[in-house]
Amino acid sequence: MVSGSMACVKYLLFLFNLIFAITGIVFISVGAVILVVYSGYDNFVDSWFFAAPVLMIIVGIVVFLVSFFGCCGAVKENHCMLITYSVFLMIIFALELGAGISGYVMRSEVDSMLLNRLNTTFYQYKSDENIRKSWDVMQYDLRCCGIESPADWAKLEYTDNVIPDSCCTEISTDEKCDSNSIFSNSEGCMSKLQQTIEYNSLALASVGIGIALTQLIGVTFACCLARSIRREYETV
Repeated sequence: MVSGSMACVKYLLFLFNLIFAITGIVFISVGAVILVVYSGYDNFVDSWFFAAPVLMIIVGIVVFLVSFFGCCGAVKENHCMLITYSVFLMIIFALELGAGISGYVMRSEVDSMLLNRLNTTFYQYKSDENIRKSWDVMQYDLRCCGIESPADWAKLEYTDNVIPDSCCTEISTDEKCDSNSIFSNSEGCMSKLQQTIEYNSLALASVGIGIALTQLIGVTFACCLARSIRREYETV
């Protein structure tokens, strides 16, 4: 039975792991939300883009399970469980830190990826219903029009300032969306989508790295408590 300052560490570790379990649930929720929200944009991004939210869900599940070892190890004062917890926590720390850094570095590839995918799908707007729906969803949600500007639609034989209905925030049933209308979106989708992805990537990377660094506190508590328990066993 630990005593003194180590008893305080024991309860702090237990409290830390309750918070740790909650962060695991948050990771799972955020990863799932990103997959759902960006599912409509799968025609505009490469497959590696969805690797980050999938990794978040996996890490969240592992984090939730690992917190079990920390809680049980702290309550039962089990040296083996505390060491196992510390090792798993360090592995998770490395994964989260690596994922956060990779996500930040890969932001530089967003520009070329979007330019390639938007140019490719743009010319399939009239021939592919799935791509047309994706473009309409993107233009409506992000309030954008065309790749660089509404003028891009002239390349697909949209004449007399007529553009797809998804480029307008409001339109009457008997009218067509006009690029000169006050309700038409004037900004291109390239810049809007890039800003959205880069902002979310930076936010996710910051959260991931921040939580990863916080986990070092748990490792420190666990190691201190495990060492204290081992010393008491050795003195018995």
